[in-house]
Amino acid sequence: MSQKVPGIVLLCLLAGCKSSAPVVTKAPEPVILKLGNKSFTTDEFFQSFTKNQINGDSARRTDLREYIDLFTNLKLKVMAAEQEGRDTTEGFREEISTYRKQLAQSYLNDKEVIEHLTAEAYQHLKEEVNISHILFAVAEDATPTDTLAAYNQALDVRKQLLAGTDFSTAARQYSKDPTAAMNGGNLGYLTAFQVVYPLELAAYATPVGSVSAPVRSRSGYHLVKVLDKRANRGKIHVAHILVRISPSATTSGGGDEGQRAAKARIDEAYNRLEKGEPFDMLVKEFSDDRESRNTGGVLPVFGVGQMVQPFEEAAYGLSQPGSYSKPFQTNYGWHIVRLIERQPLESFESMAGALRQKVVTDTRAEVVRQALVQRLRKTYSVTESPDVLAKTLAMADSSLLTGKWKLPATLDAAIKKKPIVLVNKQPYTANEFLETVVRRQQPRKDPSSSARVQMERLFRRFVDDKVIEQEEAALEKKYPEFRSLMNDIRDGVLLSQVMEINVWEKSLVDSVGQRAYYDAHKEKYRYDQRAAATILEVPNDDVLKQASEMLAKSPYQLRRSVEELNYGVNQSALTTKQRETLFDLLVLMIKNSDYLVEVSGSADATERDTVSASRIRTVVNFLTANRIPIVRIMEKDYGKFRPGPTTGPGKNEKARRVTFQLFSTSKKDVEKILNAKQPGAVKLTEGIFAKGANPFLDAVAWQPGTTTIRRDGKVALVKIDQIDPPRLKTFDEARGAVINDYQAVLEKQWLDRLKQQYPVQMNEEEVRKLAK
Repeated sequence: MSQKVPGIVLLCLLAGCKSSAPVVTKAPEPVILKLGNKSFTTDEFFQSFTKNQINGDSARRTDLREYIDLFTNLKLKVMAAEQEGRDTTEGFREEISTYRKQLAQSYLNDKEVIEHLTAEAYQHLKEEVNISHILFAVAEDATPTDTLAAYNQALDVRKQLLAGTDFSTAARQYSKDPTAAMNGGNLGYLTAFQVVYPLELAAYATPVGSVSAPVRSRSGYHLVKVLDKRANRGKIHVAHILVRISPSATTSGGGDEGQRAAKARIDEAYNRLEKGEPFDMLVKEFSDDRESRNTGGVLPVFGVGQMVQPFEEAAYGLSQPGSYSKPFQTNYGWHIVRLIERQPLESFESMAGALRQKVVTDTRAEVVRQALVQRLRKTYSVTESPDVLAKTLAMADSSLLTGKWKLPATLDAAIKKKPIVLVNKQPYTANEFLETVVRRQQPRKDPSSSARVQMERLFRRFVDDKVIEQEEAALEKKYPEFRSLMNDIRDGVLLSQVMEINVWEKSLVDSVGQRAYYDAHKEKYRYDQRAAATILEVPNDDVLKQASEMLAKSPYQLRRSVEELNYGVNQSALTTKQRETLFDLLVLMIKNSDYLVEVSGSADATERDTVSASRIRTVVNFLTANRIPIVRIMEKDYGKFRPGPTTGPGKNEKARRVTFQLFSTSKKDVEKILNAKQPGAVKLTEGIFAKGANPFLDAVAWQPGTTTIRRDGKVALVKIDQIDPPRLKTFDEARGAVINDYQAVLEKQWLDRLKQQYPVQMNEEEVRKLAK
């Protein structure tokens, strides 16, 4: 009986083979390269070769044979890293995880939604909308009852508005926006990205003169009234003079005096501006804006809704660059604004990148996230456990609203380890969710917040996160290009590590090896004939003359202004305000090591004879005590004879002062001065040059002296100080090049050892196929 069993089994197997579909065996992929026991397919190599051609310099394509060598060497080095276990270290895993997170972000967005929101934002930017709103405050995690009450109140008020109630009156009565009492709910003109996205949508969707339906934001419900729409006026660049109103203007009995003094100062500045005095000099004398006083009053470029309304309207009221406004007042004080330039709205093509970045970082980001989650839910199933979820949500209490909720010490075992939700059939326990609650909870200030609703919101966020995590874990399977990029990153990190140990670090620390290589190859490291020269390129002879005169006087006088110090009679001690001014000077001197400063002091005729010198000494002591070497400070004591007006109002006050003049030992600062009016017009280059380094230098006789030359519509002054004959470089001069060459030697030696460890076998037939 037992002898019949094999026959029966054989018959069954044959029957099974006849009744089933034929098995298709996938042919093995052809191998182009073997390194030791590791094989690399032709397809893998060709993808790498193609990617290299696309990403490389199109002017120089890598030859196939050349790339085979590069590919072989790369893989040998990576195998060496793997042999050393570098791909298993915690540091490596953390680095790869960081790169993967960054790379994954571009795959974990809904690109269609981003493109739609980007295009929509640009359309919004084309218009500026003047809106008012009424806020009916209710927390984003309020109970349904409280949420409905706020919504119904918004509906009731909207009915009143449609029936004729004045919007600003209703805003003052109902709105929870704290500014509504002052502005009647008016937010002024705005454009894209300046209010939360739901409010922005309502502003652009609602016709002029109409009131929107209630709009939900995190703060509550809004009613939006559109007062006006106009074309975008672009951005604007201005400078200003600011005269602040004295603090006495806000104290009892001092208001009128402070207002009159500020108005008198701004009027004096305006009158002198009208007489033709330079704006930047008046800024230095009159402006109380410390941020812009030393830069001619220049402010950052701004657009609609970014400045207080009176300032914005005055600025946009100017049409010609260089024109300036009459004095006007804001809550900051009195201003005069001067137009530098107007910048129209850029094209969509030039703004698209920046707009996409804003879309994924402002309040639109949640729209993008929810679109992604909804799409992914079609792929990854979500199954909640109602009983476990209900018991878990019931743990919410008032401590959650203060951000102090804690995981119960004796969590009910019936739910602790039970799945609260299945995402793509993967279970997540109630305990995992509650640990997330502990990490993410935040104090809620709004009294309408509900602990239960907040817990529910955190659960929805938890589920959404797990859906996205499922997609993130599957990126290599779903997207071959992602898998390929991650393999490249992995190899790149390993390559960097083993090159650091085996080549780069060795070449830097092995001074004996460096010197031996230099001694054996000295002839490689030579200087050709060189010229120590200065080349000054200018647009015309007038600028050349101006530049030559400035360069003839070293140190070079700068045009940067530093606020002067004014003193009371016979006073020389520094006040707090004067120390703040000197701190600005300190910053300039520390940032610019080539700067020198001349400190000039003077006194009026009624003061002590020594007070001028005392003022200078006090300032110099302050500077030296703050790390400014005395060799960078020059002193000039005018005593009682400072040049300037000797009669007229204020002559004594103007004499009691310390002033500053900046100089520089760097010729590059002369270049900056000459380029102030026409950037890029003047180019000053100095150094030691070989033939071919500069066309102007090549065009003159190589001998010490100064030559003026005209070429390509420019004028150049070429000053050659000396000619250095050809010679060998010293070891120190050649060290950088020696290290590079020595690295190549070390790398070749290392690769030779690796090729012995992992013998290289090339499939020439596959190579020939690719070469066709």
